Amino acid sequence: MRDEELKHEIRELLKKRNGILLAHNYMRDEVQEIADLTGDSLGLSIEAARTDADVIVFCGVHFMAESASILAPDKTVLLPRLDAGCPMADMVTVEGLRELKARHPGVPVVTYVNSSAAVKAESDICCTSANALKVVDSLPDPEVIFVPDRNLGRYVARFSDKTFHFWEGYCPTHERLKEEDVLRLKKDHPDALFVCHPECNPRVTALADHVCSTSGMYAYCAESSAVQFIIGTEAGILYRLRSENPGKQFILASPALFCPNMKLTSLEDIQAALTTMKPVVKVPEEIRVPAKRALDRMLAIPRD
Repeated sequence: MRDEELKHEIRELLKKRNGILLAHNYMRDEVQEIADLTGDSLGLSIEAARTDADVIVFCGVHFMAESASILAPDKTVLLPRLDAGCPMADMVTVEGLRELKARHPGVPVVTYVNSSAAVKAESDICCTSANALKVVDSLPDPEVIFVPDRNLGRYVARFSDKTFHFWEGYCPTHERLKEEDVLRLKKDHPDALFVCHPECNPRVTALADHVCSTSGMYAYCAESSAVQFIIGTEAGILYRLRSENPGKQFILASPALFCPNMKLTSLEDIQAALTTMKPVVKVPEEIRVPAKRALDRMLAIPRD
């Protein structure tokens, strides 16, 4: 079946199921093209929970579908590829986190949303890449345990007086971006601004003109008067950057910025999920309730 036929069938199935199609910023171009909403993982879940849709089709990875289930337990959440996981989320376990908490009794756990529902349930508060510093600063404690991304944690620690205890997890995709890759491109494109994600290692973020989440990159690049940008995050973000800024040039900082998990979901997978109403991701209540508490604490922090 050709792509255009598949896209039409998917949209018809969404109408039939009263469904909403979510696509993370790193998804394949053709998946982003037909999505009802594109964006960051938690932002998508929040928006989908507010709709009257009965079915959420989450084109992303497993922890993202879990977040949708946590925030919208009354809706059916479909993850077209159940094998789409997140290596960083898999680097932290409940057992390991409990051991870390035992070594630092009473220290609050700040958990990045790129984590499993079970790990969120073991945490005090969640954060995103955009609000991590604000979340840390909202806590009265002089110390925090930061889970699971050491790179995001160390970036936040640059701007905080608190003592951090890091879980040594990381995003393999962002970790592959090397300092020398950026320096070479900056030399070749001296007028380009380098924008990167805080999941990159500290040597890379130190070279950036701006460090922000994927949603932050859309806003920054649109508002900037610059016309050339070196982009330090997963390649999928280029689809919207180029679509929304036709007069500007976006250069991927490295061909290694490719996440195979984020590229698993195809149009065929989405069509199959809507036809069979499988695979369903459902977070058990004993995990969902404490995980939602950690998310709610984050969401209760006033925005600027």
